[in-house]
Amino acid sequence: MKKAIGLLVAALLVLTGQSALAQTFPKLSGRVVDEANLLDPAQEAALTAKLEGLETRTNRQLVVATLNSLEGYEISDYGYRLGRHWAIGQDGKGESEKDNGAILIVAPNERKMRIEVGYGLEPILTDGLSSSIIRNDITPPFQGWRFPRRHQCRCRPHCHPIGTACGRSRESGSRSAEKPEG
Repeated sequence: MKKAIGLLVAALLVLTGQSALAQTFPKLSGRVVDEANLLDPAQEAALTAKLEGLETRTNRQLVVATLNSLEGYEISDYGYRLGRHWAIGQDGKGESEKDNGAILIVAPNERKMRIEVGYGLEPILTDGLSSSIIRNDITPPFQGWRFPRRHQCRCRPHCHPIGTACGRSRESGSRSAEKPEG
């Protein structure tokens, strides 16, 4: 009986073309995981410093991940699984402070971007706001998707809109009074 169930499961995995066990993720090595090698070391250090500052001010985590491949998965599925694997967001005291992180995912080979938001941050960084940030602030520097070996990523446009959203007051949902850098 166990052998028959095992064969059925194996057949289903072959038929679906994807194995849940085969999905791999890059190691969470810091606030910036540049697997696609889009940032030079100075850019990565500057972006890391901005993300550290954001976390210090807001107690919310944001990780930027550039990926070589989504391994055949939809970016939404890959992002959800990556967020669960990395456990982005902090375990705060209240329910609203748990899973309070986000991942900005850039997959240049598939020409996809997504902001994957933890449950605790969804009331602030909504799907609509995330879409607007990608469309208006992040996508323009990537127009044409022609990347040199080290793309000249603009850290401020990437970090500011998300940081502003993450810097909203937990109680009121209003934006913080901080002025954008630049």
